[in-house]
Amino acid sequence: MARVDYYNDPNAPKANSIAVAVSAFIQDDEGRILMIRRTDNDLYSIPGGQLELGETLAQAAVREVREETGIECEVTGVIGLYSNPNHVIAYDDGEVRQEFSICFRAKATGGVERVSSESKVVGWVEVDRLASLRIHDSIRLRIKHALETGKAPYFT
Repeated sequence: MARVDYYNDPNAPKANSIAVAVSAFIQDDEGRILMIRRTDNDLYSIPGGQLELGETLAQAAVREVREETGIECEVTGVIGLYSNPNHVIAYDDGEVRQEFSICFRAKATGGVERVSSESKVVGWVEVDRLASLRIHDSIRLRIKHALETGKAPYFT
């Protein structure tokens, strides 16, 4: 399913739903960030997706990382809670979702990198390479908050 993110866009469609989403920020021992290139909008992102019935938020983050990247991980903290009503995501089936996402810090514990139906590229990206990648502003914000060490979790 294709999607279009609108961020502080006065011409954005009005939201007609909300769903709980999670994402995970993972760095390796060299400081590189685990990232995917999404199949639904062709942008680079940290792994993440929607909470499913019967799982905790942390379990959802671990599952999404595994599904999208092949990497196993363990959640170690919270980076932020993101609920900006000026960030909506329009899907080609007519759903327009208001953002509601929890971004976790996690560490890789195993697995092997692989692409999936949701990721056409999976890899570890150096921080100084981020500026050259097509990344949505909402994901750049999460990465910025994750790289700010010693701060309390961000929330909107």
